[in-house]
Amino acid sequence: MDVLRRTYRTIFVALIACLLIGHRNNARPAAAGDWPQILGPNRNGVAIDEKLAKRWSAEGPPLLWQRAVGRGYAGVAISGARAILFYRSAGQGHDDEILEAVDLKDGSRLWKVSWQAHFTPMIFPDKDGPLCVPLIHNDRVFAFGAGGDLVAVDFKSGRLLWSRDLYRQYRRRGGTIDYGYFGAGSAPILHENRLLLNVGGRAGAGILAIDCDSGKNIWQSTDEGASYSSPVSCVVNGERHVIFVTRYHTLSLDPDDGRVRFRFPFGRRGPTVNAASPVIRHDLLFTTASYGVGSRLTRIAADGEEKIWADERGFASQYNTPIFHDGYLYGTDGRADVNSASLRCIEMKTGKEMWKVANFGVAALILVGDELLIIRSDGKLMRALADPQQFFSRAEAQLTQGTVRALPALSEGRLLIRDDSQIYCYDVGSARGS
Repeated sequence: MDVLRRTYRTIFVALIACLLIGHRNNARPAAAGDWPQILGPNRNGVAIDEKLAKRWSAEGPPLLWQRAVGRGYAGVAISGARAILFYRSAGQGHDDEILEAVDLKDGSRLWKVSWQAHFTPMIFPDKDGPLCVPLIHNDRVFAFGAGGDLVAVDFKSGRLLWSRDLYRQYRRRGGTIDYGYFGAGSAPILHENRLLLNVGGRAGAGILAIDCDSGKNIWQSTDEGASYSSPVSCVVNGERHVIFVTRYHTLSLDPDDGRVRFRFPFGRRGPTVNAASPVIRHDLLFTTASYGVGSRLTRIAADGEEKIWADERGFASQYNTPIFHDGYLYGTDGRADVNSASLRCIEMKTGKEMWKVANFGVAALILVGDELLIIRSDGKLMRALADPQQFFSRAEAQLTQGTVRALPALSEGRLLIRDDSQIYCYDVGSARGS
């Protein structure tokens, strides 16, 4: 039993598997300062029209505000001057998942909406909060909770517009709901006026397309199991692909009708997860996973896909998704639970390792111009040039003593991070580069 618990604890590190990187993923027209979905405007970890301050003080960037939040690992979404927080909080006589809008300048509450939570983890009962970053589009907020509840909320007022209990509908076995290891963890992606998400339902309900206005199904497709990886989108040869890394496969769907364009095996059975999300650059698709899976580069072709290279012992991210810049991938490779995570740079087209910083620890990255903001899970912030020839940390600061597993967000020079119990807003620069 102890061995089993240790195995599941290993997998639990992948709770932030909502990391994903895409190429023009069509969530909403990107405005300067917006971070409206997972990994920013284009779902690729790249900040638009942001500039870091030329230097920070010896103590690091100034803290603008902080506020307590409930349980969970969902990162923040930002549009305009407000940030959307997503967490679970138990109160007197109730236990709710909560969406909360706060003023980006000072963290003050603008509105709050909640619904009853019903997810209970297989293990670690206190790790029951939501994992997925909310998605903001056309004055609406969409949130996918740990129990498989998909909700739509008015962005301005917080009024609940509609909700769907997808796991109860599609993942029920008799009287039991199959929540997987840690609940729902694959954030939806937007295509036109529909949300696509990997529910992992049975009887052809592996992936759903749901109308943003009504909350009703447009189509359902495949018997693919759910993963903790979130989909990305691209256009190749005039065709729109939405790429999912599911429980055991990587596949492309036509978002209009759910038709599978191609599929190849990716993942392993047993107590493992697919957590890092695909990286797309033009017609190249990079996928990575730990647990002996490794990485693969695939070319998306008009008639399917073509494997360029694959390496079981190569770059193998447990849950963080690497950042692409000028032909190279930057990210953390290895597993946090066995203290093997390193920071690496590899050449995307060949998989060649350019440099490696051993025993670095897991981290999430944001690209700002040609600089990387690196937020380690131990709460340390670093900045470095995205340089394939060497790694050099230009500045470091300890932002929190807590564990940072949620994805960071950057808007108007404000960096928002979340540890076990708090949201912090730090001034790392500004849109004007001050």
